[in-house]
Amino acid sequence: MYMQDILNKIVSYIVDKGADFVDIRVEDYSVDSIDIKDGKVHKASTSLIKGASIRVLYKGALGFSAVSKIDYDSLRLAADSALRQARVLSEANVSTNFYRVSSRHDVVKEDIAVNPRDVDIGDKIRDLLELNKTITNLSNRIKAITIRYADIIGKTIYVSSEERYIEQEQCYTWLYLWVTGKEGDILAPVRHEIGTRKGYYLFKKYDMNELAKVTVDKMEKQFKAKTPKGGVYPAVLAPEIVGVFIHEAFGHLAEADLTMSGSVLKDKLGEKVASELVTIVDDPTIPDAFGTFKYDDEGIEATPVNIVVNGVLRQLMTDRRYAYYLNTKPTGNARAEDYNVPPLIRMRTTYIKPGDMTLEELFEGIKYGYYIVSFRGGQANLDGTFQVGVQEAYEIIDGEIGEPVRNMSISGNTLETLKHITGVGKDFEIGYGRCGKGQTVFVSDGGPHVRVEKILVGGSL
Repeated sequence: MYMQDILNKIVSYIVDKGADFVDIRVEDYSVDSIDIKDGKVHKASTSLIKGASIRVLYKGALGFSAVSKIDYDSLRLAADSALRQARVLSEANVSTNFYRVSSRHDVVKEDIAVNPRDVDIGDKIRDLLELNKTITNLSNRIKAITIRYADIIGKTIYVSSEERYIEQEQCYTWLYLWVTGKEGDILAPVRHEIGTRKGYYLFKKYDMNELAKVTVDKMEKQFKAKTPKGGVYPAVLAPEIVGVFIHEAFGHLAEADLTMSGSVLKDKLGEKVASELVTIVDDPTIPDAFGTFKYDDEGIEATPVNIVVNGVLRQLMTDRRYAYYLNTKPTGNARAEDYNVPPLIRMRTTYIKPGDMTLEELFEGIKYGYYIVSFRGGQANLDGTFQVGVQEAYEIIDGEIGEPVRNMSISGNTLETLKHITGVGKDFEIGYGRCGKGQTVFVSDGGPHVRVEKILVGGSL
């Protein structure tokens, strides 16, 4: 029996038992994962992500079950388990519902330049060790190098009681660098992340000699850097900082589950939340971005979400459940780490839309401020406060980039910071990373350079 026939048979089996809605998500992926530490292979593995999850909605209650074997008997047992859970919850008056969509049949292929399974894992290890060697040779002050690599390729099959069948291939290739230098009592850590959706294509998409040089250069600059002056200053933010700020400090607030849980954006649809220069989009359509796909993990067509348009909050990111509650269409933002867990509302590629200013115009008129280029880590809260650790930044003096600074952080209130944006560049760049929200998924974020008139800088007094 073909997989599609098995899945449809399971759906019919549960619907016949009284279920209001059923969906099944089958995942079949393989993963190559390699960790290099200080020039030695710390881990190299090939693993499978293979299994299925089943959701059953029965009299307003939802049951969920996952299974690692994808055959009729195993799926039927899992479906029975999900139905039993839903029945128990319905008796306890636990209520939920889903937005329903029309029937659809689609098969989506990934545009892959080099299939990662056509490249031996030994060749990948050799490429990573060569990168480690290139970095090591650039500075005698390097004390530690960590290189983490992963590629994931396979497909997801989604079926639902709406007669929906979606088969979608996906491929992610990701590389993470962490280099730490030391001179005297100064520790200088630098992180860098890159990625592609085109398979084992990183070493063609990126110049590894340049990647090593840029990373070590950032480390070396920290030895010559001064401590920033603490206080409120104007700043120009580079695309990497714009991306992490928009993702961490703002994007999560606009995920409907967190918005309705009491984020600072609750009840603000239609209100001004940023400078009129600011338009924020969560976009699933950018070629070769980590957040690009045609259907989400609920089989919903993924569409761009215009979260903020000219400073006004216009739209939230939703899944089937929150679309039903908010009486709107789902946006295709439901994503799951793997088949073992139900999908959550997650970002895809989130960015500030480019404006019309040149870099020179953004720096113009700043007597003293900071050019903030890349981050080390960050956190944000539902009340709209944030803090971002900075790994690369420079003084701005009379509109010109000055000396580097280190041990810097920026913090403040997200909405206040967005209202203080007075310039948006015409350039555009996205980055690659992962987002943790109880589950981890690959995401992209970015934007152009932007100018902020006021931002709180952590440093010396």
